[in-house]
Amino acid sequence: MRPRSEPTRPADTAPGPHPRSEELARLEAALFIAREPLSTRRLAKLARLSDGTRARALLRDLAAIQDASGSAIRVEPIAGGFQLLTRTPFGPWVRRLLTSPPENRLSAAALETLAIVAYRQPVTRSEIESIRGVGSEEMLRQLMERDLIAVGGRSEELGRPNVYQTTNGFLRAFGLSRIEDLPAIGQLPVTEPTPTPAVGGRDGDDPGGNTTP
Repeated sequence: MRPRSEPTRPADTAPGPHPRSEELARLEAALFIAREPLSTRRLAKLARLSDGTRARALLRDLAAIQDASGSAIRVEPIAGGFQLLTRTPFGPWVRRLLTSPPENRLSAAALETLAIVAYRQPVTRSEIESIRGVGSEEMLRQLMERDLIAVGGRSEELGRPNVYQTTNGFLRAFGLSRIEDLPAIGQLPVTEPTPTPAVGGRDGDDPGGNTTP
């Protein structure tokens, strides 16, 4: 009878030109399986680290290793946490493999409404409609269903209408670490109309071309 093989234990360091400590390997594994950005506190818990400060230090080490090795994937800050993303030059190639179905695409009207919320938040429906010149109730409903915006409270105006703001889902969809990372309106390029971009799904596409692995 053949003896049972003992389960393998992680070595102190992974072999190769860019070795990883056991702590770093655990942190990288947690990032790899995550479907959403993870806070340093959450990473510390998943990777059995001492605290979030240790997780942050290891994140810097991991980013340096990925840069030195020319990895196509890099850990990036996004939506208040950290996530493994495909580097920008590989975005168009990966996006072709992960084409979103038509039902996941936002209409021009929904994108216009989303842009108003993003740049004017917190904003009421009446303020949105005064800018667009048309009713926006249906657009707001669609955006809330996709977790791109949410009700953020009530205005002090007469009747105390709801005010809308963007969500962490919006930050993830557009590859932003925080809402302040939105480009200034004056910095946005003026281009000819293009096909409606896809937003949502697990591919994690963002305007910079980054894609979740």
